[in-house]
Amino acid sequence: MEITEVRIKLVTDLDDRLRGFCSITFDQEFVVRDLKIIQGQRGYFVAMPSRKIMERCHRCSGKNEVRARYCSNCGAQLAASTRMDESSAKSRMFADIAHPINADCRKRIEDAVLAAFEQEQIRASQPGYVCRYDDFDIPS
Repeated sequence: MEITEVRIKLVTDLDDRLRGFCSITFDQEFVVRDLKIIQGQRGYFVAMPSRKIMERCHRCSGKNEVRARYCSNCGAQLAASTRMDESSAKSRMFADIAHPINADCRKRIEDAVLAAFEQEQIRASQPGYVCRYDDFDIPS
């Protein structure tokens, strides 16, 4: 598997740890979007695309965030047993949609994304800079 393209969209709000979004193309055939470039305590890291984990209401079966106290659909109070405690909730609020299976693959993705991120920061400082993140060729 070869990473054939990396596109970066820089985030300009520097009050947040999120520094950019990314899409990567594998073998010019498969695209994964919405990777996040985050500034951590030890430098930048790449977070895979994810979704919030939901639990169903006992009354209406509506979906709710795992930390919700009341159902967003019917208003019923959710049982405390279905809610996670605060310590485990932070690590279990999101589930990766796509992710590497092994550390070698994760490193190759992270290295490619962070190299492209550095290059995009350089391009962004040049006059006439235009972000290419959303400029994908869509076949008709």
